[in-house]
Amino acid sequence: MIDGDQAFSGFGVTDLSRTEEFYGDKLGFALEPFGTGLRLKVGGGTGVFLYPRPDHEPATFTVLNFRVDDIDAVADDLIAKGIVFEQYDTVDPKTDSKGISRGRPAGTGPNLAWFTDPSGNLLALFEE
Repeated sequence: MIDGDQAFSGFGVTDLSRTEEFYGDKLGFALEPFGTGLRLKVGGGTGVFLYPRPDHEPATFTVLNFRVDDIDAVADDLIAKGIVFEQYDTVDPKTDSKGISRGRPAGTGPNLAWFTDPSGNLLALFEE
């Protein structure tokens, strides 16, 4: 039987130094060496394994979501640190000038804002 208590997720990055600076300094997360990469300490569990891949190609979907209480305040803080939010001009999602999709679709869901790490991995802020 597989022990789900010890499960963890991971994704590739191109440069561990830039990754450590981004997740540690800009986003404020603790990181520690883990095997050939880094463990991003999130969720009070086993964390997320960030491993180097020189041939890395980022996924076309969100690889990590961060639940926040006030998406505007967090977005403002990250923008001040130089993070640029994705802009989408489609029916779902459609983002405002700050890069926040407010209640998709048509005011029925959570507020979301997407941005990328230095390796192009898509991350999201999530406010219910």
